[in-house]
This record gives sequence, C-alpha cells and structure tokens, in this order.
Amino acid sequence: MSDIKPIEWKNDHLCVLDQTLLPSEEVYRDLRSVQDVIEAIQSLAVRGAPALGAVGGYGVVIAMLQNADRAKLMPAIASIREARPTAVNLSWAVSRVSKFVDEGIERVLEEARSIQTEDEQANIALSGHALNWLEKNLPSSGYRVLTHCNTGTLATTYWGTALGVIRALNDNGKIIEVYVDETRPLLQGSRLTAWELRKLGINHRVQVDSAAASAIVGGRIDFAIIGADRIANNGDTANKIGSLAVALACKHAGIPFLVAAPTSTLDVHLNSGADIEIEERSGQEVTTVGHTQVAPNGTLVFNPAFDVTPADLISGIVTEVGVFEPGIGRTFKNFLSL
Repeated sequence: MSDIKPIEWKNDHLCVLDQTLLPSEEVYRDLRSVQDVIEAIQSLAVRGAPALGAVGGYGVVIAMLQNADRAKLMPAIASIREARPTAVNLSWAVSRVSKFVDEGIERVLEEARSIQTEDEQANIALSGHALNWLEKNLPSSGYRVLTHCNTGTLATTYWGTALGVIRALNDNGKIIEVYVDETRPLLQGSRLTAWELRKLGINHRVQVDSAAASAIVGGRIDFAIIGADRIANNGDTANKIGSLAVALACKHAGIPFLVAAPTSTLDVHLNSGADIEIEERSGQEVTTVGHTQVAPNGTLVFNPAFDVTPADLISGIVTEVGVFEPGIGRTFKNFLSL
C-alpha cells in the first residue's frame, strides 16, 4: 500500500484519489480552486475524518492562492470549514492553519504538511497501543475481526486507523479473517475496505450491514473495531451510520467493541454525543443504486450519514497516546492530562 497516495500536494494544487470511482477505476483528481475542494469533500471523492483534516489544511492554501483580497479569502476559508459538519477534523485543521494566514502561503503550507505528517505518525502509534490492549484483554493467536465503513489509507493520509490496527495484526500473523460490512448507502466497506484488504493480501469477506449482528451473536467475530468522525468528552462516538447497531450486538455477545481514532478527532468541548451534529444526506443515495432506481418515485427517505454510539457500549477508544476506556465519571480531558 506504500505506493498509494490518496492525498498529495503538487506545487500549486492538491491531488486526491477519487474514491467515488473505486474499485473499478483508480483516478486522481486535481483540486485547484476552493469550489474543487468543497465539491470533492461533499461528493465523498475524499472522505474519512483524518483525510478531511489534511484536505482542509491544504484547502486553505488553495484559497490563499485563489484570493489575494482578504475580504474574499475569509469567506472562502469558512466555506471549506463548513463543507461537512460532523467530522471534527475538517474544521479543526482549517482553524489550525488559518492562524498563520498573515504569515503567508508558505507558512500555511508548512502547517498543512505538518498535519499530514502528524496523522501518519499517529496512525502507527495508535496501532501499537491497540495491539498492547488486545494482548492484555483478549490474548489470541489469531482474530476474526469485524469492521464497518472504511478506515484505511484511503480515510487517512497513511496506514489507517481501525484498518491500520488490522494491518498491524496481520503483519504479526494474527488475522484469521476480516468481516467487512458493506456500509450503506455508498458501500464504503465493499468498495473501499475490501479493495484495500485485497491489495494488502488480508483474508476477508464482505457482508451486508444487516448480517453484522448475526455474525457477532453467532460467534463468528472475536472483536469489532471502527473509526470515528467526532468523539465527545465522555467518549460518545459519531461514526458511519450502522456503527451503533454493531456496538449493540457486541454488547449482547460480550465481545470487545473498539474505536480507533487520533486525538484530532476528539471534541472535548462537547460534553456528550447529544451535542454532535449529524449530517443527513440526499435520499437519492438510498433510492438509487448507480443509475438504477430501487424505490418508487416520491418515497420519503431517512438518510443520516452517521450515528452516535454511547460511551457505555465502547470497550476502548484507541488513540496515539493510549487507550481510553469509557466509564462513569471518566472524561477525555482527564485522560489526556494524565
């Protein structure tokens, strides 16, 4: 996977792998304007919380190249920040690099590159903490793992979060098989995660989302691991729709449910998941598959992009600084201050 570069800055523009065309086509898209950046984010050509953070940082550079007039620049930066509301990394990264706008484009570009480098380092460190946690809490010579949505190289800038943990386990000869939820409505599991696992040579099978609970309760899964788009101070976690159902099934089956995310995904200003804004997307994503209509005209649709898993359903939240185990009275603020 080292040859895959889903996000790369090239001289005066950003180049991203268009994830909407995978797995049938590997096409890279050049982003040269603010509108290019916003469209890529909203169409899910680029997606995944850490990846959105990197794109947001580079997006500010593009905004500066496009707008010499500060009166036009600041609204352009704000439009990038607000392109998708749930993933905190996007707004976090835009705000972080924007502090250096007055120091010039090169300084902002340097900060955007730092975000990408830090994400790469965080992913590797995160995987190490996950392996240590599993060795302590669920020792085994081989695991059957379930994952939901896509959390690999495509969703980050390198290696991956939840899928990065699976990669690390596989490198240690400890993956028997990965159960990949297809992940409705845009099939990020079957289109993207399966694509990455195939390239990595990791044993896997795809299942429809509604089969996940059956696989878990039926004893086919040793633990589940997902990523996150925003995590509240108490550990409530927003992730791709369907994550909550997986967590509930794991609780019933008595197996670990893990979340893997860098600390940039934390939003300690939110006390709980009740404060997380959930993006609702077009109903057409559900009523059509490709160009084929699969529901009658005029059908009403509920299509939230994410759901919130309460902290009490989560065994551990793996970050680059350690594993936070949610519990009564425990907060990320206290965990990070240890």
